[in-house]
Amino acid sequence: MVESNRSEQAQPASDASQFRIDVDEIIRTKAGAKARWVPGFVRGWLKRVLHQDEVNRFLTGRAAGKFGVDFLDECVDYLEMDLEVRGLDALPSNEGGRYFTIVSNHPLGGEDGVALGKLICHKYDSKMKYLVNDVLMNLQGLAPLCVPINKTGGQSRSFPAMVESAFQGENNVLMFPAGLCSRKQDDGTIRDLPWKKTFVVKSIQYQRDVIPVHFSGNNSERFYSIARWCKRLGLKFNLAMLFLVDEMYGNVGKHFTVTFGEPIPWQTFTDKSKSHAQWAQWVQDRVYGLAKN
Repeated sequence: MVESNRSEQAQPASDASQFRIDVDEIIRTKAGAKARWVPGFVRGWLKRVLHQDEVNRFLTGRAAGKFGVDFLDECVDYLEMDLEVRGLDALPSNEGGRYFTIVSNHPLGGEDGVALGKLICHKYDSKMKYLVNDVLMNLQGLAPLCVPINKTGGQSRSFPAMVESAFQGENNVLMFPAGLCSRKQDDGTIRDLPWKKTFVVKSIQYQRDVIPVHFSGNNSERFYSIARWCKRLGLKFNLAMLFLVDEMYGNVGKHFTVTFGEPIPWQTFTDKSKSHAQWAQWVQDRVYGLAKN
C-alpha cells in the first residue's frame, strides 16, 4: 500500500552530500573570523548536547538511502518509540480527493513529528506534507515530505506562497500550530503556546476538514527551566531549542499515546461567533480534551 507512492518522492541524487552535524563548521559559518576564539571546551559541549557522533552514525548508517516514510519508519525504530495509537483506523480516507488539515500539540519537538508523520503516511499512502522549519530540509530522508518554512530569513516574503502550495496539493497537511514545542505553564501543566490561526484560515479556503490529534509526553525539567529563563531574560535566541536533540535521546524507549479525534467540518470555522484566532484556540482546547478520553 505505502510502496505505491514511495517511488514518486523526490530523492537526492547522491549520498555523497548526506547531511551531517558538524559543530566546527557551524561555528565557522556563523562566527567567521571570530570562530578561532571559541574555546575547545565550548565546542566539545555543543557536540555532546547535539549528540553529533550518534546522529551522524544514524544518518550515514541505518538511515542512509532511505526517504519519506521509509526514513520515518527507521527513525521511530531507532528511537525505540512505543506507540499506543487510538482513533486512526476510524478516520475517513482521501477517496474523492478529500484531503485534511491535521493539527497536533507539540510536546517533544522532534519525536512527535516523526511518529505522527509515520502514522499518517501509512494511513494515507504517503499523501502527507509537513509544514516545517526549513532547517529540517537538511535531513534528506525527511525532505520529500516537507514544505520548508522560514519566517525570519530572506524566505519570509515567500512564506504565504509556500503555505499556499501545501494546501493546493493533493496531500494531507500536518501542522503544529504553536510553532514551538510545549512549555511548562505557571500551574505546572505542559501545554502549547497559543495556536496560530493559519490552519483555520486555509482549511476554510480549501474546504478541508480538520483532524485534531493529541500526542502525550514531555521533555525534562531542565528544558522547561531553560525556556522559562529565556523568556524572563527576553532572549531573542531560542536557547532551549539547542537541547532538543538531547531531549530526544532522553526519551528513547518511552511509551507515548497518540489520539486522533473525529474530523471537524471546515464549515464550523465559518461561524462568525468566533474570530479565526478564537477558533484556533477552540481546536487547541479540543486537542487537549482528547487526552482525557
